[in-house]
Amino acid sequence: MTDQKVEVLEKITCHSGFFTLNRYKLKHTLFAGGWSEDLLREVLERGHAVAVLPYDPVTDNVVLIEQFRPGAMVAEHNPPWLFEIVAGIIEPNEQPEQVAHREMQEEAGCEILDLKPIYHFFVSPGAVSETTQLYCAKVDASNISGLHGVEAEAEDIKVHVMPYQQAMQMLNDGQIMYAPAIMALQWLTLNRDQLRQDWSN
Repeated sequence: MTDQKVEVLEKITCHSGFFTLNRYKLKHTLFAGGWSEDLLREVLERGHAVAVLPYDPVTDNVVLIEQFRPGAMVAEHNPPWLFEIVAGIIEPNEQPEQVAHREMQEEAGCEILDLKPIYHFFVSPGAVSETTQLYCAKVDASNISGLHGVEAEAEDIKVHVMPYQQAMQMLNDGQIMYAPAIMALQWLTLNRDQLRQDWSN
């Protein structure tokens, strides 16, 4: 831990829409002592998120979703449809666990039988204030399929149920590029045997 300090000298809202972009004028203490020069830093702010990896410990199946992402389009990823895990933004007065249950219904049409916290992490703290609470959810994948999403939010989501080994092969082949999905699948690899034992009861 470090005993560093930050002083915000000015905050200007550059854009307020689906996202908010704020420009900060600030300075902070330096590791070598003293203070930095005045810095200008723009930060994208949209609140915080929850992401959930649905996993069926009985069949050893993983549930992934697929949807169009404009960021992938701008980055010229072809095609700009990504394999992801269920995720959503925490609304005011919502708890992360509530978001997990809501988004699982909206994006995958399935019920959470048990929920295990994995990690809480920053997405890209150099420019974004968002953090993500990551979970693994116990599900019954036998009836999970089809197309989902909230029509009012123009969501168009396809659900994929696959064996764990197939999901890991996709990960190793570079077909999964969504960071929370990568982290969740790697965590599952490390904890899968214990998880199946715990959830078999």
